[in-house]
Amino acid sequence: MIHSIQGKVKVKQPTGVVIDIGGVSLKASVSVPTADHLPDVGEKVELRTYLNVREDALELYGFSGEDELALFKMLIAVSKIGPKLAMGILSGASPDEFKRRIVAGDVAALTALPGIGQKTAKRIIVELKEKLVESIDATVLPGDGELPDQFSDALAALTALGFNRTDGFRALTKLQQQDQLDGDTENVVKRALKEL
Repeated sequence: MIHSIQGKVKVKQPTGVVIDIGGVSLKASVSVPTADHLPDVGEKVELRTYLNVREDALELYGFSGEDELALFKMLIAVSKIGPKLAMGILSGASPDEFKRRIVAGDVAALTALPGIGQKTAKRIIVELKEKLVESIDATVLPGDGELPDQFSDALAALTALGFNRTDGFRALTKLQQQDQLDGDTENVVKRALKEL
């Protein structure tokens, strides 16, 4: 297993990178967040890696940190989710935000990510929720694993106003952490709009 690679960035793309490691260049697929953190071409970088071995190919996947790699490994352990779909999922949300969605059982927020339909979202929640509950701060989410009505109603309102569901989810999660989900939906939406 290739634990990590370190070298100079030779080619940088939104979903991939080529790294020169002493005269040998390795190509690794990366998520959008990892690509955003890559240094400029010619500069040194180190990525944690996962080598996927198939009959007809060796595919290398690169990650900016342990959190993203750990979540990637959890995702590919879910039935019918391969490495490419897992990378697409990781490109749609930060690891922390994705974990919150799973623990909250938020099927709608998960289906907003690329390549995830309702059946896949439910399968991810069923298979990963228990593993992730302990790693999430209990104060961030309601105890019963369901989003409060204020949160769901405000998220629906923000989406109806044309805001990206992911951005709305992020803004409302921030309000929830600050105990600002009280009051009627209109007031919650107004607070979320300030965050957005």
